[in-house]
Amino acid sequence: MGYRKEQEQVEKRLLSQVAMRSIHSKGRVVEEAPCEFRTEFQRDRDRIVHSKAFRRLAQKTQVFILPEGDHYRTRLTHTLEVSQIARTIARALRLNEDLTEAIALGHDLGHTPFGHTGEHSLQELTNGEFVHNKQSLRVVNILENHGQGLNLTFEVRDGILNHPTKGKPSTVEGKVVQLADKIAYINHDIDDAIRGKVLQIADIPKEYVDVLGKTQSERVNTLISNIVMQSKDKNEIVMSQEVKATFYALRAFLFDKVYIGSSAKEQEDKAKQVVYKLYEYYIGHFDKLPPSYIERLKMGDSEKQIVCDYIAGMTDRYAIHQYMDLFFPRSWQVY
Repeated sequence: MGYRKEQEQVEKRLLSQVAMRSIHSKGRVVEEAPCEFRTEFQRDRDRIVHSKAFRRLAQKTQVFILPEGDHYRTRLTHTLEVSQIARTIARALRLNEDLTEAIALGHDLGHTPFGHTGEHSLQELTNGEFVHNKQSLRVVNILENHGQGLNLTFEVRDGILNHPTKGKPSTVEGKVVQLADKIAYINHDIDDAIRGKVLQIADIPKEYVDVLGKTQSERVNTLISNIVMQSKDKNEIVMSQEVKATFYALRAFLFDKVYIGSSAKEQEDKAKQVVYKLYEYYIGHFDKLPPSYIERLKMGDSEKQIVCDYIAGMTDRYAIHQYMDLFFPRSWQVY
């Protein structure tokens, strides 16, 4: 028996009845021969980690645009924290940890530069057509691997597409990532906001602290423990009523105090201007895009979609560089 088959037998023997086993996957769009060593979901995880889109997350904003300091989260560190939380829950509930990890690592691959500011800018420019979770799916389906996509399994693609609050993942593992995403960003955004002096610990209402905990580790531990206790052997990932109500109240508190109008967000208008100007330029000068993007016209993509693909794939640094290159005067010298 090969190593992959041994892993599949371990899944069959040890995983919960509600877990997704790799041998039951609905498969890939393009059928492939199985790997000798890895299950299907392990292969998907590896493909995501080795993708260019995954590497670019290191230079993309999570919440605070271009902060001074090395310890603020980026889109990559957010992704890793989501993966860690989701894997902990999956392991405790005897779910498929490989599937959970693959979804978590891929869920934000389509995010724009400058975080949600960039996303909202492209939404406004496209009358709501651009959404980061759909773009993440487009990255793994089409844009990666020189336009061939990563050919991931149905379950991983489904989890990536459905990770936002309104999504309906078809697997329990996808539901774990959906909630782990919120647990991660609520807690690390508090940490970053305190570091940036946008919040103080004393600002967090006492009723939230009493239920969830005062520190980041206490809150994460409370939420994970509650989910595990409430979700065992269920086809849903749930919290107790008290913890859920407090958790979403804390989320609303952050929207009010951090995400909207705080001093840490004062660069948003400038970032929005960068995205707007780049979009307008490339719509008007489509021939200035890299040839690999222009080639997508032959595949039936619209110019609007292709420009969104190009901008969404940029890091913060590259977007600023392109903006300055296009719209700032250059020095010159006559010899």
